[in-house]
Order: sequence, then C-alpha cells, then structure tokens
Amino acid sequence: MKSTYFILLAAMAFAAGACTGEKKKEQPPVDSGRDRWTVQQANDWYQSQPWLVGCNFLPSTASNQLEMWQASSFDTATINRELGWAAGLGMNTVRVYLHDLLYEQDSSGFYQRVDTFLEIASRHKIKPVLVLFDSVWDPFPKPGEQRVPKPHVHNAGWVQSPGKEALLDSTRHPRLQNYVRGTVGHFANDTRILAWDVWNEPENPNKSAYGDVEIPDKATVVLPLLETTFHTARSVNPVQPLTAGVWRDDWSEESKLTPINRLMLDESDVISFHSYDSPEEFEKRVKWLQPLGRPLICTEYMARGNNSTFEGILPIAKAHRVAAINWGLVDGKSQTIYPWDSWKKTYTGEPETWFHDIFRRDGTPYKESEVVFIKKIISEK
Repeated sequence: MKSTYFILLAAMAFAAGACTGEKKKEQPPVDSGRDRWTVQQANDWYQSQPWLVGCNFLPSTASNQLEMWQASSFDTATINRELGWAAGLGMNTVRVYLHDLLYEQDSSGFYQRVDTFLEIASRHKIKPVLVLFDSVWDPFPKPGEQRVPKPHVHNAGWVQSPGKEALLDSTRHPRLQNYVRGTVGHFANDTRILAWDVWNEPENPNKSAYGDVEIPDKATVVLPLLETTFHTARSVNPVQPLTAGVWRDDWSEESKLTPINRLMLDESDVISFHSYDSPEEFEKRVKWLQPLGRPLICTEYMARGNNSTFEGILPIAKAHRVAAINWGLVDGKSQTIYPWDSWKKTYTGEPETWFHDIFRRDGTPYKESEVVFIKKIISEK
C-alpha cells in the first residue's frame, strides 16, 4: 500500500502548545525525523529477533496504567516477581501501557520509573512493547489514587489515554504531542525497548461498558490525531519500530479498509493486529496481512471463551513466524479472568473458564497443561 500522508512539522505542534498557557517541559530537539521503514529495513530488524512470544502485562496489584506507574503505587517487587514467571514460560516480550497524564504529573519521575521497569525486564531478558495511547474502557481518567474496581467485572478500573475531554479539546492536542515527543525522544535509542505501539484500538466505541458517554463518531475525532502522533513519534528518530494494530473489520484488500485501518497499515513500520477468534479466523487474518511484506505482530489474542487458546493459536503463529502477545499474565486487580460480558452479566465468583490470564497471584497456573504447552512450543526449534 502506498501511504498518502505527509510528514507534519512537529515544530508547529510544539509552538501551538506554547500558546495554551500550559506548563512547559523540556523537549528534545525537533526535526523532520526519519521516514517510515522500508520493507527491507523492517524485515532486517525482524530477522534479528527471536520468535517473539509474550503477554500484555499489568502487575496484579494495579487496576490500570496510572496505578501501575504512579510513584505511590509503583510496585517493583510484584513487577519483578511476575516478569520472572513470564520469563519462566520462555516469554521474551511484554506489551505495557503508558499514559499521557503520567507525563503531565511528573515527567522526570515517570521516566525514572520506566527506566526502572526496563532494567527489571532486561534482567529477565524481556524487551517490552510500550503503548502510548489507548481508547478502550473508562473515558474519564484522573491522576492520583484510583477507584476500587467493581468486583468480578472485566477491566473495571482501566482508563483511556487520552480521555474524552482531551480528545474533544483541540487546544489540548499539543500537550498530547509533547508527551509523545518527550517520551519517545527520551527512550529513542534505548535498545531495551522492542517497539512503540502508537495507539491501541483508537476508534473503539466501548458500547458494552461506556457507550452512553462515549464520543459518537470517535473514528472521525481520533483519525487526525492518530496521524499526527505517528509523525511526532517519528520526528525524534526512534531506533525502535512504530506500529498500531488493526483490530476489527475486513483487511483483505485495500478497497475494504476503513480510513483508520488504512492509516495504521500505511504508517506502521511493522504490522500489528488483534485476533480473539478461532484458529481458523486467526490464520485467515494473518494471510490477509502477509501480502504487505512486513513483519506481523499479534499484540492481542487468547480469550478461552471465544475459542482463542494458546494450543490453537501459537502453532499457527509459529508456522508463519508471527509474533504472539496474549492478553494477561496474572489474575489481579484488572479482573480479566472474567469475560467481556461481565459488564452486563453478574458474576459472583471465579468463573470456571478463565477468559484471560495464566497464573494465580501465588504463581500457580490456572491450567498446568497450558503452561507445559507454552514452554514446549517456545523452546522447540
């Protein structure tokens, strides 16, 4: 696919930010940045990696991104212990969400904590994918102490970044780009980071949980900001690839792509996608994306109730050398052992079939056979 988008001048966004009266933060030098990687560059990078297998990671003591990273609740002991369990399975990557309010709250402290996290992950030989923005779940994030999630509800404490108010207020958009420029710029040469995931499910309408308070035409609102975010991240010349994952609709040919899907596929250095469906559907979507000629990373899969399992998905991913990052590691405050329908259906205790996650908080597996399988397929040449 040919990109139809042009590099935006990052300096314009920075200048606009100065006009909002917001607190200034030290920024890295601004230039036009690097281009999108060529297909050859992307594949050269991918060939230098092992088969990438990992999980979306949130320590069991945190309910959301803010609680994971804020100084008062940054839990290095739990992070170290639980990343050790991931490494014990043979996992070599994790996908971890950041948040724009962490940068506003205390950018230097935030960077120090990210550095600490990267050091812990590095000791376990794990290279994280860092997610900058996310449009899923609660659209009203607030810094500080986080509310107690409603029991037995899937991701009841998770918050969006940016929130609804920031998305709808264009005067706040320069602040968001300062966060992107500052964060990617600070870690642009850090080889402990595998990749940057620019925006998770940018147009997700969250109908089952927050549909009544969501932005009605979210895709239209997010699209220009998503494009700018790609260019802002690229402006600081990161050595890591940029990506944003297609997650719904038909990607089988260009004529069927929505504007958001076309943008994500056109701007990503390496292609990422989500699939919580059967092995047959997973492989079909892999084949839709293979003609692009770029490395493929599945950044979300594994929902047992949807017939998306380790035993079903990992053999296909390995056969096609698709990186595979499942949702969840340890049953914790995210409550993702409960299915998506827990927003509508009442659960009073642990479901017989866990939706996501692999371990209980004491480190024992939900299913021993699953753990044996994961270790075996990762270790086999």
